[in-house]
Formats: sequence, structure tokens, C-alpha cells
Amino acid sequence: MSGRKETVLDLAKFVDKGVQVKLTGGRQVVGTLKGYDQLLNLVLDEAVEHLRDADDPLKTTDQKRSLGLIVCRGTAVMLVAPTDGTDEISNPFVQPDGA
Repeated sequence: MSGRKETVLDLAKFVDKGVQVKLTGGRQVVGTLKGYDQLLNLVLDEAVEHLRDADDPLKTTDQKRSLGLIVCRGTAVMLVAPTDGTDEISNPFVQPDGA
């Protein structure tokens, strides 16, 4: 067994492509992945943060904030997903009112 740590994710296929990153604390950022390291520190270009609702921090709003070139610290990264080929759908488990 080597002393070298390797990440479970193979992020090489996402370099120079759009990714969505969810961070601890509920922040969501979308941008172009420019680089990463074995600790999952990510470099995103043209990053845009989706702002959360002040009344319900679990929901994001349509408001966005342009961040430009950023570094996401690996210890804060919870999810990395490609932006191409994904669509948002309604929750099939939510019961309609009165049901």
C-alpha cells in the first residue's frame, strides 16, 4: 500500500467543463472547473453563487452573485456535479395539499 492519498472522484473528466459545487453551510456555486488537487481543493472560473432565501436557508432563490475566479477548499466540498446533462425536476415525494 502506497503512502500517497488519492481521491475517490476522477475530476479530470470535468476540467474545463461546467460543474455545480455544493459546500458545507448550504452554499451553491456553479462555474468552470479549472483545476483540483488530491485534497479536493477546486479552482473554478466564472463562478456564480446561487443565493439562499433569508427566511428558509435550505432553499435557493433566483438571485445570483458573480464571484469570478475562486478556490473552494476541499474540506467544505460536499458535492461536485456536471452542469451539462442534468435537469431539475419536481420532487415526486411531496404530497399535494389535502392528500
